[in-house]
Amino acid sequence: MEQSLFIVWRESIEALLVIGILQAWISQQAERGRAMTCLWGGVALGLLLSAALALAILFAGEWLAGAAGEWFQAGLVLLASGLILQMVGWMRRHGRTLKSDLQQAADSHLQRNGGLGLLLLAMLAVGREGSETVVFLYGLGVHKHGAALWQFALGGAAGLGLALLTFMLLQAGSRLVSWRHFFRCSESVLLLLGASMLIAGLDRISGQLMALELPEQVYGWFGAALWDTSAGLDDASGLGSVLANFAGYRAMPSLATVAVLAGYWLLVAFWLRRTAPAVSPCAN
Repeated sequence: MEQSLFIVWRESIEALLVIGILQAWISQQAERGRAMTCLWGGVALGLLLSAALALAILFAGEWLAGAAGEWFQAGLVLLASGLILQMVGWMRRHGRTLKSDLQQAADSHLQRNGGLGLLLLAMLAVGREGSETVVFLYGLGVHKHGAALWQFALGGAAGLGLALLTFMLLQAGSRLVSWRHFFRCSESVLLLLGASMLIAGLDRISGQLMALELPEQVYGWFGAALWDTSAGLDDASGLGSVLANFAGYRAMPSLATVAVLAGYWLLVAFWLRRTAPAVSPCAN
């Protein structure tokens, strides 16, 4: 539940930020009525695009059975982990100029293509955030069923409501909640979730590899535990479960798990060094 709440909260705020910037820009234009209609038309189309992607992924997951389905789900989980890293890097690079870039793009589209250009800009911006949310939620909830799935869905709904409240506080310029603090804190949690998704994908891949005829050494890499900390911090309950869900912690990790986690955080360190720190996208 906590994972879906955070993802929907974070992605919804980004979508609301884009809509808010475009709406503020439209309020300064001469043909506000037509431009506002195009904006909300683009928002609606972006949401429909995200919904279509969600249905396509769900149908594909149901259609693919057995090993093919497992590989498909593992691939999407790994894709979600990669998208998180890409998204954090993109926001760190473009957060400083997001407001001005959006306004320049909107002005250019409005002059060249009229309302259609603004509609497409809003559709692509909202569709991007919605599509990322769909992939992230599928990666986090692919193994959930029954009551756990309902709690996961409830977390997503709560995340949407929390996003609306947080966005209002951010726009109000609260000292306790600023855009700088929001992006800095949510970035850290996103990177932890990226590690969790990566290990979840590796777990699925390991399960499939165990069913194949491979050299004995490979089974050791993916199946044999290097250590066991379950007596002190079990990954199935309590704090260990929280760390497993949000950071990829395993009480009995294999060599592959340790190597992949170490590689992930080395890549994160390299990636963050190449990107500028994010600042308030509303500063311009």
